[in-house]
Amino acid sequence: MGAVDRNAQAVEVCGFDIQTCPSPAYVVDDARLERNLELLARVQAESGAKILLALKGFAMWDTFPLVSRYLVGTTASGQDEARLGAETFGGEVHCYSPAFTVPEMEVVLRYADHLSFNSPGQWHYFRQTVEEAPRDVSCGLRVNPEHSTGEVALYDPCAPGSRLGTRAGDLRPGDLEGLDGLHFHTLCEQDSDALEATLDAFETKFGGYLGGLRWVNFGGGHHITRPGYDIERLIRVVREFKARYPHLEVYLEPGEAIALNTGFLVATVLDIVDNDGPIAILDTSATAHMPDVLEMPYRPEIIGGAYPGEKAHTYRLGGTTCLAGDVIGDYAFDAPLEIGDRLVFTDMAHYTMVKTTTFNGIRLPAICRVEATSRVVTTVKTFGYEDYRQRLS
Repeated sequence: MGAVDRNAQAVEVCGFDIQTCPSPAYVVDDARLERNLELLARVQAESGAKILLALKGFAMWDTFPLVSRYLVGTTASGQDEARLGAETFGGEVHCYSPAFTVPEMEVVLRYADHLSFNSPGQWHYFRQTVEEAPRDVSCGLRVNPEHSTGEVALYDPCAPGSRLGTRAGDLRPGDLEGLDGLHFHTLCEQDSDALEATLDAFETKFGGYLGGLRWVNFGGGHHITRPGYDIERLIRVVREFKARYPHLEVYLEPGEAIALNTGFLVATVLDIVDNDGPIAILDTSATAHMPDVLEMPYRPEIIGGAYPGEKAHTYRLGGTTCLAGDVIGDYAFDAPLEIGDRLVFTDMAHYTMVKTTTFNGIRLPAICRVEATSRVVTTVKTFGYEDYRQRLS
């Protein structure tokens, strides 16, 4: 299999011509995105929960006219995400941060409909400001159920010493006075059995407060659109909770599930060197363009690629920054790689574009969309020198 065959294989899997994309480029497929949204809409309809797009996971606002047809709003981690959600998505705007500054709160209150504080101290500090705001903002408290279900400590908000959320034992009389809701977020890429176990811990610790509230936010980390996710359990868990507390609105705020398996990163081989084996240098970067590869860490999939030794030709794939560890991984291919070959990384829409950097002055990948029926690729955004320059002075 040569470059032509490799391209044909990528086109067959992606359903669009990868040669029409800039390189490097994130490419989001509208048809795949809409399939996810249709499934999320079903969960909303059958469970009674409202689903929000978590902007920290996917914030490609060019797609929001499509996404907003299915979801009720967005959830933000601060002033700029709140403003982006209000201005480009509409619907409900929710916001949570481990701590707000006074200037930030002034901005957040212009856009947020729901506001979750991390501690009673932050609520008490800002309560008068919120009550004097010209808009009616419903406020809640993020709580820590102290029930860990994940395997990666980096992503566990319930780990010992966590700064995220208030434990039941730390609440004092009057701490929830004036609040409308509770918010917990404990999951990361997990199934609905983890939610069910967490919800049981949440009700055990905080159930006594629910009678006087208006809403509960179940947070994110729900891998709803992943193949094999137990949708029926999720629907049942939410429905049973709402039956126990019919006065409460329930929110889910997945970031990853919205854009899971909807996007690609198209890259090009720039050079091939040898150091105890062939190393292909790509026009992309793990540290700058897909940082979770190093942070989690994890191994992204490549169309036509396999684990080392599983196919005839194995290469280490590296990026273009000066970081010695800017290595995506070792991959095997049926045919030797050649300079100019294009490689396509899969599942690159979520937690990629939102986390990129211009380290070393490396330009960010272009952003593209694939139209659902025509399969035409449109370039939404490209980046140049000014995008790098304006960040630094």
